[in-house]
Amino acid sequence: MALATVILSTYNQPEWLALCLQGYRLQDHLDFSIMIADDGSADETRQLIERLRPTLPFPIEHLWQPNEGFRKTMMLNRAIVAAQAPYLIFSDGDCIPRRDFVREHLTRRDRGRFCAGGYVRLSMEATSRITPAAVESGDFAGKKWLSRNGMKGEPTIRKLNLGPFRAWLSNRVAKAKPRWNGGNASCWREDAIAVNGFDERMRYGAEDNEFGERLERKGVRARQIRYNAIVVHLEHPRGYRNAADMQRNKEIRAEGRAEGRVWTEFGIVKGAAR
Repeated sequence: MALATVILSTYNQPEWLALCLQGYRLQDHLDFSIMIADDGSADETRQLIERLRPTLPFPIEHLWQPNEGFRKTMMLNRAIVAAQAPYLIFSDGDCIPRRDFVREHLTRRDRGRFCAGGYVRLSMEATSRITPAAVESGDFAGKKWLSRNGMKGEPTIRKLNLGPFRAWLSNRVAKAKPRWNGGNASCWREDAIAVNGFDERMRYGAEDNEFGERLERKGVRARQIRYNAIVVHLEHPRGYRNAADMQRNKEIRAEGRAEGRVWTEFGIVKGAAR
């Protein structure tokens, strides 16, 4: 059994998923499997996975559900149940991992903790210029390449060139509180199950934060690794974003904080905690 399962959410982005999987193929630590949590993609995604499967140095599984709107939380819960590894790393199919991504998560895993990693969000221009060659060389995660391709002067790219000591120091002094970020976070599978996974009422907009808040109320503390474990996030329109869903998500989170909620009745198991 692999040490970790990487759960990648995706929806109708096969070209970007191909770049993402290329990033995992190039990891410097390969003791993991991948679970594709597919929220209703067309058949091109399945075809891509089947085509790439023989070339990948890790097992890959494809979970799919019909397209009935944004149901990422339901798909993630299915992936949590299906995963076999004791440790789970969560990211998205539009996030390309730096070569040390999996190793950094596994090195810093600890009981009673979840890890909150970091990302560099690309501009549309830089996103359009990402190529398989840039991923293969590792240039896509370098300050020089990004500066030449639409990201010059962006302060977020500085985190890509920190050495181990400066990354450690930056984590210690970071003003941003570590929190669960669906594009780059990890936890023990048993902890995810202990809070009943993701709240399936949640649509797009901080649905990942709500899960992390319940983990923390359960006593699983966040560990800041935003300057160690890094992904490059490809930019794209978000047609599934709407104000009504985001307002409802805020209300669910507020109710959870007020009640000190750890378990969601709308998660992996439907109903109150047993």
